[in-house]
Amino acid sequence: MFIIAGLGNPTKEYEGTRHNVGFDVIDRLSEKYNIDVETKKHRALIGKGMIAGQKVILAKPQTYMNLSGESIRSLVDYYKIDPEEELLVIYDDISLGTGQLRIRAKGSAGGHNGIKNIIAHLGSQVFPRIKIGVGEKPRGYDLADYVLGHFSKAEQEQMEEGYSCAARAAEMIVSGGIAEAMNEFNRKKREE
Repeated sequence: MFIIAGLGNPTKEYEGTRHNVGFDVIDRLSEKYNIDVETKKHRALIGKGMIAGQKVILAKPQTYMNLSGESIRSLVDYYKIDPEEELLVIYDDISLGTGQLRIRAKGSAGGHNGIKNIIAHLGSQVFPRIKIGVGEKPRGYDLADYVLGHFSKAEQEQMEEGYSCAARAAEMIVSGGIAEAMNEFNRKKREE
């Protein structure tokens, strides 16, 4: 079984913001695989289904970004999964260009408070993740204001491609190919 968790903030006011790209990818997977992500459990909205022949749980933690680890830890413990092999976390990254992906099998939080909290709750930085670029914060902007802001029309188009690439990468990882997904998606933007 695989838990695919997209990070974001609950409530309408945060919909479509840079910080909620993880939720947006879960929505794409939910739609594509007909998995309703509406059950409230483990301080998250979850849905069970199948992707690439694997049982999956799609999860959108409802703890607000900075406490994402509380929900993730509860899910990992309840379903008795190995985070190194069966957890995939999808989230925003301001150090990547808009819509660009970076897939990693492990790593530090890199200043991302949601990931910092997950690492603290799991006691490990070894878990697969898909980072989706939301563009660098402009000079003089407050970081919180930037990540809680909305995309421009042009950025939204770039993000749509990013979301579909992230969904495809998630499918590859679930079917056993994180190396394959890294080769496919970490390389793509560099060639352009």
